[in-house]
Amino acid sequence: MAATIKDIASKTGLGLATISKYLNGGNVREENRAAIESAIRALDYNANVFARGLKSKRSRTVGVIIPDLSNLFITSILTTVQNILQKDEYAMLVCDCRTDMELERKSVSFLVGKGVDGIINMPVTQDGSHLMAAIDRNLPIVLVDRMITAYTASVDAVLIDNREASGHAVRHFLENGHLRIGIVVGPQEVYTSRERLQGYREALDSAGLPYDPALVRFSPYTLQGGYDLMKQLYASRTGMTAVLVTNYEMALGAVMALNELNVRIPADLSLIGFDDMLLYSAVSPRLTIVEQPLEVIGSQVAQLILERLSGKENGPAKAVTLPAKLQVGASVRPARHIRT
Repeated sequence: MAATIKDIASKTGLGLATISKYLNGGNVREENRAAIESAIRALDYNANVFARGLKSKRSRTVGVIIPDLSNLFITSILTTVQNILQKDEYAMLVCDCRTDMELERKSVSFLVGKGVDGIINMPVTQDGSHLMAAIDRNLPIVLVDRMITAYTASVDAVLIDNREASGHAVRHFLENGHLRIGIVVGPQEVYTSRERLQGYREALDSAGLPYDPALVRFSPYTLQGGYDLMKQLYASRTGMTAVLVTNYEMALGAVMALNELNVRIPADLSLIGFDDMLLYSAVSPRLTIVEQPLEVIGSQVAQLILERLSGKENGPAKAVTLPAKLQVGASVRPARHIRT
């Protein structure tokens, strides 16, 4: 027979009101919390979350809207978010808008209609208009990886210092004597793409080098995009000796293109990619990468949304900016060794 709240009361000696308050997310004294949790484990008590939601007018669900469910960067972050939300008895309802702005707007309306308690969004739409249905209902919103400038005062965000991330990679090339450095960035309209390109430009400017648009290519965040744009960039005869590819899938596509062209890394071209996914271990030589802290990003996103949902955080919107770090592999070689 399933345990009930009365069984917890009998085991702990606490009143039903105290136990109910705790089970509904309220704050209780530390010793009472410990006693209740101990009883829950001993009795194998499973709270009826749906029934609790009816009383509290909460669905215990968080809506998630992402541009591409096949993107490993995104799914790695969502895995961490889900693990943390589940511990707090929240479920995720995920919508893949496939980088379509109209579908993203419809996804927000769908989630609001489903009664989600908050929304996590890696936005495609840059003006933030798609979020109005959620903002009008005062739902907590956390943006992931991409900022919407118009809403910095009303929505939380977890970001990477993208300028510093790409700037660090470019400086690594410069320290190895490379002066003609190419870059493959994401779509021009995407926040992260603009920030990474700006970091690239600032690093060149600090070194007294001009910005050359011929060394820049904009690509979809896909393996095919990296493959196509790398081939195009290499064929443009710019004198490029090094290239930064600012996304995991694009970097793998770029490596495929270079292999097909019989371009040796780093003997013929030095290369730096983004994100430390397992497949990079299979690339020879091991790539130098800009490593983004995916687990920390997910943890921060989950923490922010839970703080808003619990009422522990009612202050101004927060923007958490995390550092990336350069993991040096064997794909960058001093420019004097580059054959021309």
